[in-house]
Amino acid sequence: MKNSTAYSLQPTAFSATLLHLFALITTVLTFLLICSGGLVTSKGVGMSVPDWPTTYGYNMFAFPLSRWVGGVFYEHTHRLLASGIGLLTVILSLMTFFVEKRRWVRRLALALLIGVILQGVLGGLRVTLYKDELGIFHAIVAQTFFALLLIFSAVTSRSFFEGKWKGDEPAAKLRWLGLAGVVLTYFQLIVAATMRHAHLGLSIPDFPTAYGNFLPDLSQASLAIINAGRLAQGMMPTTTGQICLQLVHRGGALLLMGIVLLLMIRARELLAEKHWVHRWSLVWGLLLVLQALLGAWTIWSNKAADVATAHMALGALMLGGSILLTFRLFVASRTVEQFAAVEGMAGMEKNELQGFNEDSLSLPTVS
Repeated sequence: MKNSTAYSLQPTAFSATLLHLFALITTVLTFLLICSGGLVTSKGVGMSVPDWPTTYGYNMFAFPLSRWVGGVFYEHTHRLLASGIGLLTVILSLMTFFVEKRRWVRRLALALLIGVILQGVLGGLRVTLYKDELGIFHAIVAQTFFALLLIFSAVTSRSFFEGKWKGDEPAAKLRWLGLAGVVLTYFQLIVAATMRHAHLGLSIPDFPTAYGNFLPDLSQASLAIINAGRLAQGMMPTTTGQICLQLVHRGGALLLMGIVLLLMIRARELLAEKHWVHRWSLVWGLLLVLQALLGAWTIWSNKAADVATAHMALGALMLGGSILLTFRLFVASRTVEQFAAVEGMAGMEKNELQGFNEDSLSLPTVS
């Protein structure tokens, strides 16, 4: 027979399971929304619907299906998906405040709610003010929101409740390498978003060279020749700044590869053969190689919309994954007791875990 503690925790376990699954669903749909936004930018159809929050004067939810054609289809679909994610985030936040006892998880839910509101406002202002600069912030907030959802999904999982993420001092020694990778990945995102939202096409149309050289001549005379050739091919003229951004983006990719390789080497030195860090860092490395190939393909395909969008989407996945990995490394430096003290739940977590283990209802595991 189950003891009274386990029995009393059955609704909590069930509610926590629902919260976790709802968070996972919201996370997956948010990634699809990011892909949708990437297609809008890659196809250059962001202004296909010139008004907001209406769609050609209609309530966006009542816009006639017969008019979902061309660029309007991509932009209007993106808006509807965004509205859905906004609603899901509101529900997720409300569920959290009813279900969660951990104060910091409640604050995380509040941050998600603020983030989705900010993202919606940025998207609307991007249309009404017609400012490309706002598109850069829109892209950065979107991927940050996705990363926070990944963390939220992780901290509501069974493995986190069981303490498997905590008290791993050897893994915690790698946390600063992970943080360096996250900072550089964010830098890469900012550079890439700045290039994408300039809408100038490929400022460097060849790879691995740059206008036939390792480092191109960036003098005004050389730039005039470059732009004359671009205009002759029907391309938009570029600027020295945009060329430099692409060179920095390429250099940043090489530096990031070095950081991830160093993380994998240090993990081999510090950790047991089957430690989780080996799997996670290997996945990061493989994704980074694939991302580099997609970046090259984007150039070789003259920035084909589907390839450019895949490059952007994989970048978002890498950023979210690297943030989650680094979060876990920082959590590994804390013991269960330290977390309980932070949460104001000292003496509580152990009892709750006993209830989860004895209960027939169980939380999904993130390993």
